[in-house]
Amino acid sequence: MRGNGQVCCISLATLRFMNIAVAQSGGPTCAINASLAGVFSAAQRSDKIEKIYGALNGIEGIIRDEMVDLSEKIDSDVSYQLLLRTPSAVLGSCRKKLPDHRENSEVYEQITDVLHKRNIGMFFYIGGNDSMDTVAKYSAYLKDKNITDIKIIGIPKTIDNDLCETDHSPGFGSAAKYVAATVQEITRDSNVYSIPSVTIIETMGRHAGWLAAASCCIRANGESAPHLIYLPETTFSIEGFLSDVKAEMKKHRAVIVVVSEGVKTAEGKFAAEEFQSGAKDVFGHSYLAGIGKFLEKLVGAEIGCKVRSIELNVMQRCSSHIASLEDIRSSEAIGMSAVNAGLEGKSGCMMVFARESNMPYSYRIDTVDASKAANSEKFFPREWINEKGNNVLPPAYDYLMPLIQGELHAIMKNGMPLNFVI
Repeated sequence: MRGNGQVCCISLATLRFMNIAVAQSGGPTCAINASLAGVFSAAQRSDKIEKIYGALNGIEGIIRDEMVDLSEKIDSDVSYQLLLRTPSAVLGSCRKKLPDHRENSEVYEQITDVLHKRNIGMFFYIGGNDSMDTVAKYSAYLKDKNITDIKIIGIPKTIDNDLCETDHSPGFGSAAKYVAATVQEITRDSNVYSIPSVTIIETMGRHAGWLAAASCCIRANGESAPHLIYLPETTFSIEGFLSDVKAEMKKHRAVIVVVSEGVKTAEGKFAAEEFQSGAKDVFGHSYLAGIGKFLEKLVGAEIGCKVRSIELNVMQRCSSHIASLEDIRSSEAIGMSAVNAGLEGKSGCMMVFARESNMPYSYRIDTVDASKAANSEKFFPREWINEKGNNVLPPAYDYLMPLIQGELHAIMKNGMPLNFVI
């Protein structure tokens, strides 16, 4: 493993018999528990690590000293395999924004006191953009206070695939596979009727259109759909949308449209602003929904054909029955690599994937300073979108297809997938 994460001054000789902590934050995914499993697996094999704590509900669990001994929970290969296959965040999550420690250091002192009390020398935080903000801020505090016996490392996670510095984010491959497979099933359903129809499928994606773009993968199976794909990376026009739909209706009896929830007009407003609540989370992100229903009403009023909208909503995040094996295995691997990075003395960094080739697919795992990923977003490349801004181009397939490969079959009980529970 190679990287340029910050290196702590502590020598490896002082790392004997320390404990570690791991927490999960942000939205759940199919793969966040695989990264947790990877941390646990690598830590168990190290003779420098004694206890492996799981903090409940993210950084809040560290602050409140609410932790579980993971060795008591993951006590067999069966439970480990079950953890790999369980969606969501088994440790619980949070969305807590830390203040600047130079303005208010109280919470940082609480975190440090808890870690010292439990002899925790490494803290691994699995999360997205905002979680990397926590990693960067706490790392800065440790550096300013010259605290060298605690290291913090971020492990990426987000279905949105909008984390900077990494080729892709754990959790995205499974979400992309679910989106593509579901769009394919909706397409099959829509094609059985003889009357013209328009089906509008809304995906997650506030500012980045990776999930909506992933619907293009069904073309590898010979589908012509989706016939239109709209992403936040291009300007959305109501007039242009209606014109596009009418043009596709001349070619296809059942028109399939995929649209990101966050598409915006030329004025920079969300296209379905009248359906938005205006509410924001603690990091200032708007809660979005409604573009599919908005466009359904628009098509019904302006074109008058059979039309329906389908919002995939949270099913994109945790549909483990169709998880990508590549996603689960690489998520486990990046968790393992995080422990190795900590043992090498790195801190204040985020683990990242660096793609080396598409076919055959290969990557390496590196580190970057967590501040480079904190509070920033990676957008779908404009050069992978057609000139009209209503579809994606072949380079998108080359990027996406390796990430959705393989299946990890569920462990079943009573006819349903069995889940790991803390």
